[in-house]
Amino acid sequence: MHWSKPLRLHLGVLVVASLLCTSIPIIWMAFRSGSDAAVQAGARQMREMSQLLIEGYRNTLQRGVEAVAFASALPQLTSPPPQNIRAKQEFFLEVLRNVPDATSVYAGYPDGSYLQFINTGRQDVRRTLAAPEGTALAIRTIARRDSPDPISTLQFLDGESSLLETRDVDYASFDPRERPWYQAAVQDRAPVSVGPYVTGTLNVPTLTIAAPMKDDIEVIVGINIHLQTVSRLLDARSISPRARAYIIDAGGDLVAHSDPDIMNRIIDIWSRRAGSLHATANGFDTSLAKVDGLRQDPAFATGGLARIDLDGETHLVQIAPVSVDGLFKASAAAIIVPMEDLVAEANRLLVRNLLVASAFLIAGVAASVTLARIVSRSLNRLADEARRIGDLDFGEKPPTHSWITEINTLGTALAASRHAISQFALYVPREVVRRIVNPEGRAVAKARRQDVTVLFTDIRDFTTISEQHSPEDVVDTLSAYFEILNTTAERNGGTVVQYLGDSIFVMWNAPVEDVDHAEHGCRCALAMKAAIDDLNEENRANGRPELVTRFGLHTGPAVVGSFGALSRQQYTAMGDTINVASRLEGLNKQYDTSILVSAAIRDAVGERFELRSLGLVQLKGRAEKVDLWELIGESGGRN
Repeated sequence: MHWSKPLRLHLGVLVVASLLCTSIPIIWMAFRSGSDAAVQAGARQMREMSQLLIEGYRNTLQRGVEAVAFASALPQLTSPPPQNIRAKQEFFLEVLRNVPDATSVYAGYPDGSYLQFINTGRQDVRRTLAAPEGTALAIRTIARRDSPDPISTLQFLDGESSLLETRDVDYASFDPRERPWYQAAVQDRAPVSVGPYVTGTLNVPTLTIAAPMKDDIEVIVGINIHLQTVSRLLDARSISPRARAYIIDAGGDLVAHSDPDIMNRIIDIWSRRAGSLHATANGFDTSLAKVDGLRQDPAFATGGLARIDLDGETHLVQIAPVSVDGLFKASAAAIIVPMEDLVAEANRLLVRNLLVASAFLIAGVAASVTLARIVSRSLNRLADEARRIGDLDFGEKPPTHSWITEINTLGTALAASRHAISQFALYVPREVVRRIVNPEGRAVAKARRQDVTVLFTDIRDFTTISEQHSPEDVVDTLSAYFEILNTTAERNGGTVVQYLGDSIFVMWNAPVEDVDHAEHGCRCALAMKAAIDDLNEENRANGRPELVTRFGLHTGPAVVGSFGALSRQQYTAMGDTINVASRLEGLNKQYDTSILVSAAIRDAVGERFELRSLGLVQLKGRAEKVDLWELIGESGGRN
């Protein structure tokens, strides 16, 4: 008697034994490698995000350095105010626009004159200056200090540089020649970085970049970046909610911090007790001592990642120098992120994915081993065929054959689908067909409002042409004509939506997005006219009728999508924009022109095309007049 058991028992024992022997080691190795990958991914993410943050801060300083260097070479800044005040104002306004993070830009003179332009975009700056409503810029001017009629004013300007208010302010307590930035630049006779120190106008701590004028080394130009702005530039929350960043100077002292509470305490120290920063601020962040130690290690001082333990938790630290063109020497930015924040989500996903993978492995191994090899080859061929259909590739291909009946049935159905879709693509724009058969279903099921450019064409005296020639000749002539128009439209990114007798309706920016749709529409109309002119020369030589074509082009909003009954729909566009384009085409007969466009087209293409204004015209059935233009050719002589 031979021992035997059901097949399901044999397979069950075999699968269980295989799972126990193979899956447990595999899952464990996958978990370990996944954990390491999560740590590496977290470190990579931190390195990338930190680099962006540090570069943002460094770029702000770089723009300030470049602005000061450029200013130091301008001769109109050498003379003290109020001389050349308009030129000075225009330049300083341009500096504040190009360096939006700067709080102020200014110039100090050896006679004690001073001119400062203050960006009042921040609320605390406006509050300190008691600026009137609508202030965008404040100008402090000190001139003729030693004369009987000195000037010391604070002017407030709005966003259009219009004067809102002028105040007389005390100047005796402020002398630019006594400020640290002036003295340092005069002493070094070169660009300098100064700070932090408390400013004289706003009484807040700031960093300064200053340089002497090339024509007069006792005239100093400078730019201020307040510590509050530096704190905002150091915001590291994009890396992790618990991430923090700060700047330390050459002596290891804390200059600015991304944490608003710590930053407020630093600013409070500077505002109340200048010089006591070293004694108190360095205790605001417990990581400062370890970070300062890492700066001494070349492996970490220039951007390497280090792991440190803080408050019982592992953190990743990146340190990078932030000096710019020799200024702010030995200053560095430090970014500190808890390791758990970087890898927690990756670890959760890893564990979940491993559990799911284990479950699927157990459930599917029996079926997949026996069936995969049998059906995969034929199914792969069918999948490839489906992808070709989705790409509208209808080339002939031998039918797929399998010894599984269902696969053969699927292959036959797929071949029928290929034939049906290929025929469908002859009557519907190919991009619409492509979206309809797209497996993601992003077709044109729902009409939506969007901007489009629309072109309508029409053949002059087509009724007479049809009367004077046989239907066969008309069909042959129109076929060649439409082939030229269709090819030209596709070459210029347009979609032929409809053939309307002897006319066509072409659209841009739908269904394919096109940011330059108005320009492409103009270029297409000119290309169509040129191609039809060539066709008419051939027609004259062959005794066929000339097809003089008129064009109407307009751009604007329309509702684009599928319209019609539930059982039959058409892809098209509707709205006033479509009607205006059609009416423009008809006006060519009245104005004896070939291509008429609207003012909307004129505004969209600017000076890229040559257009001739024909004035305002009343369109039939429309209350509002249309500004009419004739499209002549592309600018620069290209017609």
